[in-house]
Amino acid sequence: MFPFDLLKRSSSPSGSPGKRAYAIGDIHGCFDLLLDLVAQIEDDNARRAPKELALVFLGDLIDRGPSSRSVVQFLRDELSVRHTCHFIAGNHEEILVRALSGETQLIRPWLQQGGLACAESYGVQSRELRDLDEFELREVLLSAIPSDDIQFMSGFHDYVRFGDYLFVHAGIRPGIPFEHQTPQDMHWIREPFLRSRIDHGLVVVHGHTISREVDTCANRIGLDTGAYRSGVLSALMIDGQTRHILQTCSADVSEPAV
Repeated sequence: MFPFDLLKRSSSPSGSPGKRAYAIGDIHGCFDLLLDLVAQIEDDNARRAPKELALVFLGDLIDRGPSSRSVVQFLRDELSVRHTCHFIAGNHEEILVRALSGETQLIRPWLQQGGLACAESYGVQSRELRDLDEFELREVLLSAIPSDDIQFMSGFHDYVRFGDYLFVHAGIRPGIPFEHQTPQDMHWIREPFLRSRIDHGLVVVHGHTISREVDTCANRIGLDTGAYRSGVLSALMIDGQTRHILQTCSADVSEPAV
């Protein structure tokens, strides 16, 4: 069980001994930004003393941006061959997997919240979907999205622990013992997590909520810098008590960050 006293951390948090981790924020289909950031990560890692390496993806690989399919298949088929990768389920992966697993009432909300861009990356044209009911929509999507991609996303974790850090997509519910945290909160929560100042027992590294810059607090670090609209994709390196930010930026943005 984690302690939940007011934040009084006496020492700097540390990663797992003998290991180095890079946590990557919400990619949202921005394949070019991902490639650039991975190159930075590999270069940064190569300049440091050799250690066991892990890449942790904080969820929302898909939707909103133009290249969800390329992101998914690169991470599964190429990057996971080169490195140990851990994938955390975001709310966007959750809703797609649930929709295609039979909760067809979720398909239209998914399409409206960025899923249409994902479907288009798999070759589905928006005009094909216009007059379909939810059952027909599911069939079209199942025929377009390879089962290997769906299976990959359905196997994502709710969280990953790394020393004094907890990697999760959205956050945790303050004051609740960790063993009683729910996937719903870990995938979707904003408040009261974002404004909480209590010590969660571990520093929570998360995505899900966009900020202009990496949002660093004593009890949490937010890495979602809105890649699909700001052109900024962020990662956090943790090596012992050392940590620093890596970012890749694009001038080609569709909307300013808020």
